[in-house]
Amino acid sequence: MEKTGERIILIGRNLELKIISLIIRAREISQEVIFFDLGSEDETIELAREIECPVYTIESDLSCQDLSKYILDSDLSLDYTNLVIKISDEWKLSDFPIVENRSKESWDIFIAFTSEEDELIEDTNQLVLNSIDFSHMVLSKKGLNELSKTSILSNALDLDEDLTVRVTRLQKSIRLPQRESLASASRFAQLFYWMLETKHPLLLFGIPGIVLFVLGYNLSGNVLVTFSELNTTSIGVTLTTIAMTLVGLFAIMVALILYIMGKQVEQIQSQYDWSR
Repeated sequence: MEKTGERIILIGRNLELKIISLIIRAREISQEVIFFDLGSEDETIELAREIECPVYTIESDLSCQDLSKYILDSDLSLDYTNLVIKISDEWKLSDFPIVENRSKESWDIFIAFTSEEDELIEDTNQLVLNSIDFSHMVLSKKGLNELSKTSILSNALDLDEDLTVRVTRLQKSIRLPQRESLASASRFAQLFYWMLETKHPLLLFGIPGIVLFVLGYNLSGNVLVTFSELNTTSIGVTLTTIAMTLVGLFAIMVALILYIMGKQVEQIQSQYDWSR
């Protein structure tokens, strides 16, 4: 896909399960990707920096005006059109194409916000810009400067008439059944992802698996010799030793599979020059 002349700014906190996927997807459609962290308490910042994404830490969720001022006062280049995306818990990678189209419509200021479905809004242009809880924004260089100069009570009608401006309520997209990402598919998928990130599946599963397999194998021989007749006790002990052996064997297989998959992930990352 051909890159557009834009910068994508991702805003969020505690996104360690999907920050890498978000940045990689954003890089496919933009020339520069920046992450504004809202005070993450997990490994979000570390993961973003590992794939060489610039990270800026802001103390709180800024308003539209304050955010535009922050961008202007930072060391970021002003030669790009800024696509600012606030990453919420409901955000999906499938939302990227819709948001990307907004940046290609040549808006100077485009602000999409979320609100309750039963909330009545007669004219979005009369909304106070600083009170808008935006979902994403498109800000050109002119729009960025104009938005930073607004007052705390300004609305879209107070902006320069030469600018193309739109403030609109975000329409929820229809969610069709589809394959979800590894990070959001299920709790098991998240646990599986975490096991790969530990880089030591042989320690987590291999050693316990070997111990259970050896104990189960040795006990099974003694059980067959000790119990000469079938009864409730002998059958129970026999099944227990067999289960212990099978669980140990299964743990060893899982450890080997995870170890091999981890090596394959590292090989793919090295091909794309991802620093780990």
